[in-house]
Amino acid sequence: MRQPALVEQALGRQARALLGTLNTECANADDLNGAASEAFRQEPDHRVSTSFPGLGEATGARVLAEIGDDRGRFADARGLKAFAGSAPVTRASGRSICVIHRHVKNNRLAAVGFVWAFAAIPRPGPINDHYDRRRTQGDRHAAALRNLFNRLLGQLYHCLRTGQTYEESKAFPGSAHPVEPTAA
Repeated sequence: MRQPALVEQALGRQARALLGTLNTECANADDLNGAASEAFRQEPDHRVSTSFPGLGEATGARVLAEIGDDRGRFADARGLKAFAGSAPVTRASGRSICVIHRHVKNNRLAAVGFVWAFAAIPRPGPINDHYDRRRTQGDRHAAALRNLFNRLLGQLYHCLRTGQTYEESKAFPGSAHPVEPTAA
């Protein structure tokens, strides 16, 4: 699989040029991420959104950006869930009922919601239990994550409206994992 020396030399230069471009793009992405994180820390809802498991600087900024700063935009959590595509669509005709996932949605919010839910499940606790329960009930991975995102998004809506931070004991009442008080 050898090439003539001149061709190998040209391909080597091309590979170095492509790696230089990739390094520049990675540096630009890191710079943009740093600037977005800095701006997000100044957001009034930063404390509320980052109190949720799996919702860090980058994902929290993305979720809040997609929701928007107009708190009256959604009359209730159901409207936000429909906008995000996490709420299922129920179609009924006569005796038949069909429940499917929503295709018309804000794709950027749905994508970051998938990442958010995925990042929240590794930690043992009620969120992981909720995901596992959905899986044992027959949901596939994507459907269980969408259901978890639906639940977390409703809780985020409530917390943003009231200014409260996330509390596992309120979000998942009666969970098998008691919440231990933290030292102040």
